[in-house]
Amino acid sequence: MAHSDREVADVIQEVLLDEQAIAARVAELAERITADYAEIDDLVLVGVLKGAFIFMADLTRRFKVAHHVDFIALSSYNSGTESTGAVRLIMDTRTSVTGRNVLIVEDILDTGHTLDYLLRTFSARQPRSLRTCVLLSKPARLQVKVPVDYLGFEIPDKWVVGYGLDFADKYRTLPFIGALKPEVYQ
Repeated sequence: MAHSDREVADVIQEVLLDEQAIAARVAELAERITADYAEIDDLVLVGVLKGAFIFMADLTRRFKVAHHVDFIALSSYNSGTESTGAVRLIMDTRTSVTGRNVLIVEDILDTGHTLDYLLRTFSARQPRSLRTCVLLSKPARLQVKVPVDYLGFEIPDKWVVGYGLDFADKYRTLPFIGALKPEVYQ
């Protein structure tokens, strides 16, 4: 869904990360991951829908290593804007990860509950290795300590949209990451 410049100006308080900063960091992450998995031929990337789809697409297009792409969908929010802390599986992967190298690709690390759930779930499936790649982290909101192997950016505790992230399923396709004006979500 395209948004008019006026509509975006009405909801975005500030641009935290522009297109160029995101593209440069994604390229750096892809280079590191490619180097780390250079000798691996069974890498499975698991993107967390819906938020990680743009990040994962850009990331994998820059890989120079064989990989398989799969997705998982979870919910940790109620009908409002607060995470419940309880994570619910909506759609599981289609690929078996037993004995394979798994890289979970997530859009944002907020409280840590979702990534903790994913790490526990995938560990139980006995992968050869299990790592995480997260675009954004909000250290101020972290409630559960989880390992992040590849991190794009740390950001302040603001509601962000764009580059896959949304508010009420809007603004995902903005080419930058912007902080919403508080009056939009309060």
